[in-house]
Amino acid sequence: MASPEARVEPLMGQFHEYLSRKQLKSTKQRDLIARAFFAQDGHVSIDDLLGLVREDNSRIGYATVYRTLKLLTECGLAAARQFGDGQRIYEVAGDTAHHDHLICIECQHVLEFENEDIERLQDQVARSFGFNLVRHKLELYGLCPKARGIKGGSCPREAEEKS
Repeated sequence: MASPEARVEPLMGQFHEYLSRKQLKSTKQRDLIARAFFAQDGHVSIDDLLGLVREDNSRIGYATVYRTLKLLTECGLAAARQFGDGQRIYEVAGDTAHHDHLICIECQHVLEFENEDIERLQDQVARSFGFNLVRHKLELYGLCPKARGIKGGSCPREAEEKS
């Protein structure tokens, strides 16, 4: 997987090509939002991205971030995800290998994981019903160790925010 810094310029080029094909303007605000998004590792909400871009331009509004993420999703450069809390989050599309998610229903932390055994079982189940899988997503909802009340249990979200 490419580092966030190494992937920004090629993705910006793809974004500009899309805007040109759709006869849309490439604006400084859109570019700032797209660059900040492409530099993120993992999931980001509109509010998170708004906070990041406002560090560089305090005049950028929520609607501009929303519309830019919508464009990035339409052109296939962003993937929208919606978990149990109803909040839509985004990740750079195609940047990571297929992965599944563990979601804490208490703190809303989303943990990505990969497991080849689960992948094989999903394919096996699909075939047993005559399906040929083209895509899938697996979301497991539960409680992190801290939310479960485990003595000394930590919250992955808190640990992530400290680092």
